[in-house]
Amino acid sequence: MVLALIALGIALGFTTRIPFIILLSACALCNLLPIFMFKHRMLQMRLLLFAAIALLGLQAWMAYDYFTAGIQVKFNYSMVVPVIAAILDFLAVKGVVSDELLVRSAGRLRSKKK
Repeated sequence: MVLALIALGIALGFTTRIPFIILLSACALCNLLPIFMFKHRMLQMRLLLFAAIALLGLQAWMAYDYFTAGIQVKFNYSMVVPVIAAILDFLAVKGVVSDELLVRSAGRLRSKKK
């Protein structure tokens, strides 16, 4: 989650369009909140999934703008950062799911022990 947050910070530094900045800021907030919500794993998972899907949508929007703008727009490497952040978000979701399964497994063992 922290790596995705750093990647979004890098993307915010290079983005100049206001709608992209707003969407990147919302995704950064959706990556910052789950770091501190370690007791609410389902909410963590939902926020990270929302951020990942929003980042993929943002990447599609950036690609559409790039290919329809013509010669005026130059490609820079910061346009790839949302995809990297989305991949990191999906990996974080996988980690949260494995944590949830581990906690449920431990709870099942405790309940059978009685």
